[in-house]
Amino acid sequence: MALALAIVVPVACLTWTAIPAVTIVMSPSIDAWAVRKAPGPIQKGDLVMFDLSHPIAGPRPVSVTKRALCLPGERLREVERRSVHDGAVTGSLYYCGTQYLGASRPFGKKGQHLEHLRWGDHPLPTDYIYVGSDHPDGFDSRYFGPVRIERLTRMERVL
Repeated sequence: MALALAIVVPVACLTWTAIPAVTIVMSPSIDAWAVRKAPGPIQKGDLVMFDLSHPIAGPRPVSVTKRALCLPGERLREVERRSVHDGAVTGSLYYCGTQYLGASRPFGKKGQHLEHLRWGDHPLPTDYIYVGSDHPDGFDSRYFGPVRIERLTRMERVL
């Protein structure tokens, strides 16, 4: 009995302190199931978490996890895609320098119209980061734009 308590009590204490620090990732667009806060400045490729307020996300802000793909001062470039039928802009391709970040889509998975980021070709401001993922259907900066650094929390993958 004493041996069981000697094992169970420390494990329970560790679990109690560790669980609140871990966040479950509910999105298939990030290669992590669980993340926690990480110290240090945000660098390219880091996981970041923030609250997103957007009509597509729903009536209340939601916590989302993405990757920092283009940092302040780096050149973000939007290349418009036009319809072969009428020449209307249907979406855009996004690049950070020469690195391809992704393409916007005119409609979401549920058929909703998606407005995409209109950027042109210029550096990100000193206090903004372009966030996203490798997932072609990810809802990220292609649609809601770069995010202020002060809104981002650097995260690390647990699982």
